[in-house]
Amino acid sequence: MKKKILMLGLALISIACNAEKKETEVRLSINPQAPIDQSVDRSKKATIQIALLLDTSNSMDGLINQAKSQLWDVVNKMTSAHCNDQQAGLEIALYEYGNSGLSEKDDYIRQVLPFSTDLDMLSKELFALRTNGGDEYCGAVIDNSIKKLEWRDGKQDLKMIFIAGNEGFTQGTISFKESIIDAQKKDITVNTIFCGEYQTGINLKWKEGASLGNGEYTNIDANKRTVYVATPYDDKILELNNQLNSTYIAYGDYGNQKQKLQIEMDVEAMVVSEEVQVKRSVAKSSSNYQNASWDLVDNAGDDKLLKKIIKENKSTLPDSLKNKSVDEVAAFAKAELKIRKQLQNQIAGLNIKREKYISEQNMAEGNGLETAIFKAIQKQAEKKSYTWK
Repeated sequence: MKKKILMLGLALISIACNAEKKETEVRLSINPQAPIDQSVDRSKKATIQIALLLDTSNSMDGLINQAKSQLWDVVNKMTSAHCNDQQAGLEIALYEYGNSGLSEKDDYIRQVLPFSTDLDMLSKELFALRTNGGDEYCGAVIDNSIKKLEWRDGKQDLKMIFIAGNEGFTQGTISFKESIIDAQKKDITVNTIFCGEYQTGINLKWKEGASLGNGEYTNIDANKRTVYVATPYDDKILELNNQLNSTYIAYGDYGNQKQKLQIEMDVEAMVVSEEVQVKRSVAKSSSNYQNASWDLVDNAGDDKLLKKIIKENKSTLPDSLKNKSVDEVAAFAKAELKIRKQLQNQIAGLNIKREKYISEQNMAEGNGLETAIFKAIQKQAEKKSYTWK
């Protein structure tokens, strides 16, 4: 695995070396002052919105580790979600609460990321979370997420809050009951995930919160280590992922930084485990992994838009493309799109074999964050006629 991490590191250095040098860019990680891409596809297609509210108090290291390692499981399962025979969109927002490092006047709450389709940024923010003792105000963080996030209003949109923690659900001055009533008015389902014994969560009102929010109450063992199953297909998927990375063409003021972030998150996933990086690679081959805000190739399906982007961002393109005509760059981007689709199809095919191999190992269903989230999504999606293909 060290060899594979080294290869990803070399890829990251290569991108940095080929990027346009800027005096303000002195390190490989993304500039914290660069604006987060908050744009999401606001088309009419049905969209699944997930607001993930995580307790980051001292005792929640296990929960955060599960979130980091199981994010890609959730994304991969969402790829098969359809509504009216059309693949559903996916937007995820992230909050942390209960951390004494946060502002007391803000009830120890922080919106880490608004609703976004930028999965690399979501991964980056999850890896950056740190636990620190504090007061966990569930009612306040639910209230904040309802009022501050940009919730969609389509009848087929599936809007869900998942709040996870291990302290009393009634703490703080904002009543969880009032917050959840506000959620109901916006057709937002509130699901609760208690990190501890099932009955303890009931005693601490976590089940009552889910019942009032028309959601699911689940308990998980936050400190249980995730069980990974290595398969004969993993190495090939990782190899194809490296080839997939080479099809990206950065543009715009922050394109190079976003491309480096993509590789950084590959490295972070590999550090957790090779299996997590395999799951991330599978997610990167899906339609939920979109980077049109900085990647030319993700825009190559629309000739008019592609050429407009090239004209407006010519000076920010890789050196090898700067002196080419708009038509030449567009043709190159379209050729890369064709290659990318072939690689994505290969990864998807290998993942089918990989999942079959894992199921044949008779692995028991986990009692972790990913299982709790997906079960709730699946149950609530059926109420709006979603199917899983």
